[in-house]
Amino acid sequence: MDRTYTIGVIPGDGTGPEVVAEGLKVLDAVSRRHGFQLDLTEFPLGGKHYRETGQILPEDTLEAIRKMDALYLGAIGDPAVPPGVLEQGVLLKLRFELDQYINLRPIKLYPGVEIPIKDKGPEDIDFVVVRENTEGLYAGTGGIIRKGTPDEIAMQESISTRMGVERCVRYAFDVCMKREKAKKLTLCGKTNVLTYTFDLWERTVHEVSKDYPDVETDYAHVDALCMWMIKNPEAFDVIVTENMFGDIITDLGAVLQGGMGVAAGGNINPEGVSMFEPIGGSAPKYTGQNVINPIGAVLAAKLMLETLGESAAAAAIDRGVEKVLRYDLKGTGAGKMGRSTSEVGDLIVDFVEKETD
Repeated sequence: MDRTYTIGVIPGDGTGPEVVAEGLKVLDAVSRRHGFQLDLTEFPLGGKHYRETGQILPEDTLEAIRKMDALYLGAIGDPAVPPGVLEQGVLLKLRFELDQYINLRPIKLYPGVEIPIKDKGPEDIDFVVVRENTEGLYAGTGGIIRKGTPDEIAMQESISTRMGVERCVRYAFDVCMKREKAKKLTLCGKTNVLTYTFDLWERTVHEVSKDYPDVETDYAHVDALCMWMIKNPEAFDVIVTENMFGDIITDLGAVLQGGMGVAAGGNINPEGVSMFEPIGGSAPKYTGQNVINPIGAVLAAKLMLETLGESAAAAAIDRGVEKVLRYDLKGTGAGKMGRSTSEVGDLIVDFVEKETD
């Protein structure tokens, strides 16, 4: 095996370690089958680590993470820790420190998965959301004055830079070209209210589009886009948007693919260390019950391999997930699969190991 990748593993909180364990089982099987090796280093970040040590993301841990080829995350979130402490101290800090300026969310419905949308199937739901990941409202600019008084003022400012917008837009155009589907890029915004921000976004899309003559471009207000995602999801190929809108519409997108348990995403730095995770969160009420759906974590592993250039191995995982969702599960919700968490992982491993070339 002459291809070795260093992977930082952050199992995290709640059910995070359970789904990561299944993802690692699948990664082990597919790496052996496709001739590469994964050198794993675990980082015990999250609520338990914070409560035991008072540390959120130590500097030596951050420096070790910078040396990884990729990060594989289970979930961060602990009800015993005040809101925002872990999210800002671990997740957002990693995104900013590692300059993971793209949040990539494939929205794909697999055969056999039931969704609450009538008359829509896998042929209708297969698009990607490219979300700017380090600017917008999440940049943390603002503050509170006169706190606790009747005159209190809270301010949170949205920041968009030409550099940040353009690199996100270019990445989205590149995704369009690689997918080789409709080759259509939709800008999601709110030009009638957020005039300054989306003037910059619209001008940037228009200017960058000149370098991609084969890609059609269009625009949708975020509220209208939410409606069209439900009514006509087949209209979309790649959607590009700013941070907050992307956060919202991708959770809506998860409904179109069977729920949060089967959704995965990547926080991407194309020139650096990227982080891949299931979208379902820590789901603490299911911790230790072996009932949580690990498909999102397995698809996060697939997305990680795609980004590392192991496309054949990623495709094998995709076929395994499709087979298990189509034939082996009763549903996708926690406790509704008809299989345990570990059994789902075993089924995908079995497919990867036995699939004929």
